[in-house]
Amino acid sequence: MLLGESNRLVIDPAVAVFIDATIVRTLLEATMGETIEETTGGRKVTAGEAQVARRPRRRRLRRPRRRWLRRLAASVAVLLVGVLAVYGWAWSSVGRSTIARALWWGDADVGDQYRFPSRLIPAGDDASPLPAGGETFVPPAPRGVDGAGGSFDDFLGKTGTRAFLVLQHDRLVYERYFDGSDRQTLQTSFSVAKSFVSTLVGIAIDEGFIGNIEDPVTDYLPELAARDPRFERITLRDLLTMSSGIRYWDTDLPWPWADDTFTYYGVNLREIALNRTRIERPPGQEWHYNNYHPLLLGLVLERATGMSVSEFMATRLWQPLGAERDATWSLDSERFGFEKMESGLNATAVDYARFGLLFLHRGEWNGKHIVSEDWVRAATAADTTTDPADFYQYFWWVDVERPGRFYALGNLGQYIYVAPDADTVVVRLGRSRGVDTPTWRAVFRDIADQLTRRP
Repeated sequence: MLLGESNRLVIDPAVAVFIDATIVRTLLEATMGETIEETTGGRKVTAGEAQVARRPRRRRLRRPRRRWLRRLAASVAVLLVGVLAVYGWAWSSVGRSTIARALWWGDADVGDQYRFPSRLIPAGDDASPLPAGGETFVPPAPRGVDGAGGSFDDFLGKTGTRAFLVLQHDRLVYERYFDGSDRQTLQTSFSVAKSFVSTLVGIAIDEGFIGNIEDPVTDYLPELAARDPRFERITLRDLLTMSSGIRYWDTDLPWPWADDTFTYYGVNLREIALNRTRIERPPGQEWHYNNYHPLLLGLVLERATGMSVSEFMATRLWQPLGAERDATWSLDSERFGFEKMESGLNATAVDYARFGLLFLHRGEWNGKHIVSEDWVRAATAADTTTDPADFYQYFWWVDVERPGRFYALGNLGQYIYVAPDADTVVVRLGRSRGVDTPTWRAVFRDIADQLTRRP
């Protein structure tokens, strides 16, 4: 290796075997700023020609990146196939798998009454009268609600409302339907169904099928005590007031193993209620909303009466009430045939209104005493002498800021609001909440207050 004429570097072929010419050239170019040539087989090669000769080496350096991209594409393809396989399994398994239903059906919505099988609750031959009021009533426009400008009807349309009824003195003074529904449309109840379950328990006590609200649940479901003796301390009252101490894990996230998933989507709710329930704390100490409670009470009703819950409701509540149309109650599955209990009752808006009127009149409607006045009073009163919450009693919510008023409440904004001081019932049913419960409660209060001031 030597510097030739004009300061050009010539690399001897014999020495080039041991020296990396690329390193030498790079170093010298950096330090000398000179033009460097290489010899190959006795011929001088310019730096530009050497650069062209080295390009295949650069292409070889790109191969690992290409391999990484191929691996990424293969991983994405495998993941996609896996996801499609899981959802394909879910689609084919909704009739027999709780997890499959949660995955395929997703969040609860008003269309669930068409997804679950159901049992008919036939109405009687004659509907109880529900005449229209003689004087036009226009509910007040909501106050302090974002986007609530315009008429009350506009507000209802913007909030996903499907039916809105106001009754005073046993007459319909306001009746509106939206979203393609009408007076004959079956509207799903979600947790408004719990207030019906409570009433059926009261009727069963009135008729002697169930001994007393203080009965331990294990008197009717002894297998609970066989699994854990602490169940013997839980009474029917504890279940009705959401203070049993039974563990309940609910989550806003789409977690398929949460208790909410099993109590709503379960294909065998009897087995779920009897075997998934676990004791977390002593009963009567803490209020905690728990959908195992209505399932357990449904089992109590079945065993105490010897009937399905739907049959007992048809003969003891729906027909005496003078319902206008047959109702249905969604079932866990065709195979097991147990009413969903915590939700799934499907009825018309006017028949939900009749149920509200039954409680407005302390258990009497259509010329019949359907459930005892004592039960209605205990089920809806703000009372903490026997349970920890004044805002909740026997599956009814209590409006503690308006003494004497109470309401049934279901997911996505289903309400039956009862205001005895105004002789008023308000029913709101919807495909979405639109606004939160405090806002709806304020709307119902304003309506009842305005009706109270009417001559």
